[in-house]
Amino acid sequence: MTTFRTATSHGLLRDLDSPGSVIEHITPNWFASVMGTGIVATAAATLPVQNVVLHVAAVVMWLLASTVLVVVSTLFAAHWLAHRRVALAHAAHPVMMQFYGAPPMALLTVGAGTSLLGADILGQSLATSIFVVLWTVGTALGLATSVVVPYVMITRRSADTVALPAWLMPVVPPMVSASTGALLLPHIADGQGRLAMLAGCYALFGMALVTGLMVTTVVLGRLLHGAVLPVQAAPTIWITLGVIGQSVTAANLLGADAVMVFTGDRSEVALVLRAAGILFGTVMGGFGAMMFALAAALTVHAARRGLRFSLAWWSFTFPVGTCVTGAAALGRALESSVVEALAVVLFAVLVAAWTTVATRTVREAYRGRVFLPA
Repeated sequence: MTTFRTATSHGLLRDLDSPGSVIEHITPNWFASVMGTGIVATAAATLPVQNVVLHVAAVVMWLLASTVLVVVSTLFAAHWLAHRRVALAHAAHPVMMQFYGAPPMALLTVGAGTSLLGADILGQSLATSIFVVLWTVGTALGLATSVVVPYVMITRRSADTVALPAWLMPVVPPMVSASTGALLLPHIADGQGRLAMLAGCYALFGMALVTGLMVTTVVLGRLLHGAVLPVQAAPTIWITLGVIGQSVTAANLLGADAVMVFTGDRSEVALVLRAAGILFGTVMGGFGAMMFALAAALTVHAARRGLRFSLAWWSFTFPVGTCVTGAAALGRALESSVVEALAVVLFAVLVAAWTTVATRTVREAYRGRVFLPA
C-alpha cells in the first residue's frame, strides 16, 4: 500500500504517514507559539515610542495570536479526544508536564492584547469582557499548574530527575496574572473590589516570584555543578528571563496602579508601592542583564554544536518580550529615557527572534516534521 508520505513526498505534510498524524503529537508546548506571538503585540503596545504603523502592526500581531490560540486549542482538544493514551503519557512525562503552564500563559497574553488593542476592532465593552474571561480562566489554570505539577513531581519523583529551565513553566503563570491583572484594575469599581484585586495581584506576584527564584537557583546550581544542558534543550535557558521580566513588569504596573486604591490619608502607601516597584525593577534588572548574557552565550555554544530547530525555539520569544514590557514599565516609573531606549532595543531583538522562529515553524509545519514526536 502506498503511504501518505510517499504520495506527497514533495508536498504538504510530506514527512507524515497520514494527515491524521497532525494531531497525534500536539503537545502543550505548542501554546508557546501563542505566547511568543502575543507578547510581540503587547510589547509593541507598551513601548515608550508610538506611531500609527507600530499600532497597526501590534493589532495585526494580536489578531494573529488570537487565531493561533483558537487553532492550537482546537488541535489540542482533538488530540486528547483522538489520542487519549498519548496525551496521558505526555501529561505524566517529567519534562512535558512542565509545559502545561503554557496554555494559561497563552490565554493571559492574548487577554492582555485584547485589553490593550482589541477596542479598535471589538469595541471597548466587548474587549474588556473578553479580557476578563481570559484573565479569569488563565489565572485559575495557572494556579492549578503551579500546585499540581510540583505535587506530581514530588510524589512521583524518580532517581534520575534533574533540574531543567522548563521547571519554571508551571510556576510562572501567576506572575503573568499579576502583571496582566494590573490592566484589569482600572475597569473595577473603586472600593473593596479594587483593593482586593490589587492585593490579590501582589499575592500572585509573591507566589510566582519566590517559587520562580527557588527554581532558578536550582537550575543554575545544576548548570554550574552538574552536566551541561543537552544541545537541543539549550533554548529553554531563556525561560529564566520570563520570571525576571514579568516580575519587573508586574511590580511597576501594580505600583503605578496603587494610586487608584490608596488615596487621601493612605496615599503614602501608594508612594511606597511605587518606590518599591522602582527599586525591585532596578535590582532585578541587573540580574536580568546577567541572565540575558548567559543565555545568549549558552545559545551560541549550542549552535556551534549542532542546535536544530524545534518548538523549544519559542523560548527565544516570550521571555525577551517580558524584558521589553519590564523595561518599558520601569522606564516610565523612573522617567528614564535610557531605560526606555533599552525597551526599544529589546523590542527589535524580540521582532528578529519572532520572525526567525515563526518562519521556521511555518516551514516545518508545511513539511509536517514539527508534528512528529521529538
